Amino acid sequence: MNDLLFEDVTVRYGSGKHSMTAADGVTLTVPGGKVVGLVGESGSGKSTLARAAVGLVPLTSGRILLDGADPHRAIQMIFQDPYASLDPRMTIGASIAEAIPRTVARRRAERQADVARLLELVNLDPGRISMRPGRLSGGQRQRVALARALAARPKVIVADEITSALDVSVQGGVLNVIRELRRALDLSMLFISHDLAVVRYVSDYVAVMYLGRIVEAGPTDEVLRAPQHPYTRELLEAAPHRHKRVHLAGMEADPPDPHHPPAGCRFHPRCSIHQLIGPDQELCRRSDPQRGAMQRMHQAACHFADSLSYQERKQGHVHDDSQ
Repeated sequence: MNDLLFEDVTVRYGSGKHSMTAADGVTLTVPGGKVVGLVGESGSGKSTLARAAVGLVPLTSGRILLDGADPHRAIQMIFQDPYASLDPRMTIGASIAEAIPRTVARRRAERQADVARLLELVNLDPGRISMRPGRLSGGQRQRVALARALAARPKVIVADEITSALDVSVQGGVLNVIRELRRALDLSMLFISHDLAVVRYVSDYVAVMYLGRIVEAGPTDEVLRAPQHPYTRELLEAAPHRHKRVHLAGMEADPPDPHHPPAGCRFHPRCSIHQLIGPDQELCRRSDPQRGAMQRMHQAACHFADSLSYQERKQGHVHDDSQ
């Protein structure tokens, strides 16, 4: 199955009054053979979750399991900057060969053949095997990083903003490789990005993260066609601007201080719906919608996810006091 499960995962940095909860009770599944896109603003906790999956940061509470067992050796991570995983002094062939388990290929000729196969898988000419990373473009280096990750025979790959540093014209090639690999290898992947267009292109499911929590999750087409959380809607409206730090229309640009998250719904200070719901505002200020998210459409952590359309709320035409 190769299902990767984050079960009530909390990661806290620091201690006492200086502590910050970067991931707060996150529950998320990456089904076997599927790509889950994880989106949100800078500082939402996406990279913390990625690093927790591969054991780079310790869990404060909760657990991460792959088919019921410790997943760390079965997961490979690809970073935003390929130099984080590629030694500039090594040829790309040596870098990929280093990651191949001895149980797969022991002899030099076997390893060289496997390196060539992996380069072809990521649409790179095996003739580049003796080159060093510095002679490759950013897109080519990310393909090498992907080949190196595949060389370890992982069950799941975690890709953390792997296209954000690339030109738009180059991104498409890398994303096409990911789609081809998923079909060819039945690949499971947690794909992290701030770009909803990128996530839409490669992901089967999408999870939206805000201030350490998953605020909406579900099949990509459903969530992005009819989002039920106002934060997801604002991200969609801001998507054409293609900023790393999303500037959300009508709201302050930066989220609240993660050291001191708001009570109730964490998004309510920035929420355009919250400004229009009259007496129900107190519900958003005091009651945490996360508790009922699993029962709502798309697992949306919003008190009003199922009640009225966003446009009705936004225009202030209707008031619902059923909560």
